[in-house]
Amino acid sequence: MKRKSIVILSIILVVVVAIIWAVVRYVSRENAPVIQGVVECRSYRASSKLAGRIDSLFVREGDYVRKGQLLYTISTPELDAKLSQVAALEAAAEAMNREVERGARKEQIVAVRNLYEKAVVGRDLAQKSYVRVKNLYEKGVVPRQQYDEALANYEAMVATANSAKAEYDLVIEGATSEQKEAVAAQVREAQAAVREVDSYLSDARVYAPISGPVSSIVSEPGELVSSGYPVITLLDLGELWVTFNIRESDMHALKLGDTFKGSIPALDSSVDLEVYYISAEADFATWSATRARGGFDIRTFEVRARPLKDDSGLLPGMSVVVNSNRL
Repeated sequence: MKRKSIVILSIILVVVVAIIWAVVRYVSRENAPVIQGVVECRSYRASSKLAGRIDSLFVREGDYVRKGQLLYTISTPELDAKLSQVAALEAAAEAMNREVERGARKEQIVAVRNLYEKAVVGRDLAQKSYVRVKNLYEKGVVPRQQYDEALANYEAMVATANSAKAEYDLVIEGATSEQKEAVAAQVREAQAAVREVDSYLSDARVYAPISGPVSSIVSEPGELVSSGYPVITLLDLGELWVTFNIRESDMHALKLGDTFKGSIPALDSSVDLEVYYISAEADFATWSATRARGGFDIRTFEVRARPLKDDSGLLPGMSVVVNSNRL
């Protein structure tokens, strides 16, 4: 009987000890310090490389936009005038190029040929006159001066005929290869100027680089913005993560790939997270010790964890609370 009582008391004692141990462990876990993180996401700032005045806004804060959707436009009267100018230069260069490639017109060729034939007739006539005067001069019938005049006239007509022949050949052959290449280069230069202005004009219409909500709009229609000025901010909700600043004393067992559960007060739910980034360098001190107490400064490391599921309902700015004992 006595032995049976001892066994019962032993069992009761073991049960009481187990209960006390469980309660102490539960209380210690519940009273353990918590680590609070914040949900973040990648943001995109829509801007233009073109400076100017905002003409129209097609979205409002909070709107959900699709990738490629028109966000806003910039007024560009100066570029419109510049485009007209370079387009006119392009048209002129192309017209000149067509003229060079086509060569002289039929009327021009006929006119130059007539001049050449006229010069040939004059040359032949001057040659006959020179021959007659030369024969008479050799017989002593005409003076030396008349001979010299006939010779000079003949040489002048030969030069005139040669010049007309060269002009006729030039018209027939058309422009040289160097001239054609020079005109073609002018055409390419004008076309490049048009493409440059078109490129700037295309940047006057700014489109959404991603699909996501509009977080902020910092300029309104009529305001002047500089080149690269971020007018609209978009959020990429497809790429969310939670950033924690964890004290170095709590990081002894934390490593890349670890998973843990976090509580989301805003949603009254929890989320499973996986560590994918641990800062390689400490950030700042969260608690400063004094030498009198013999302590040390506890610094923090930035740790990022991404949700394991996409249907957690997280939004940027929400808090995520994690018990430090569960890391």
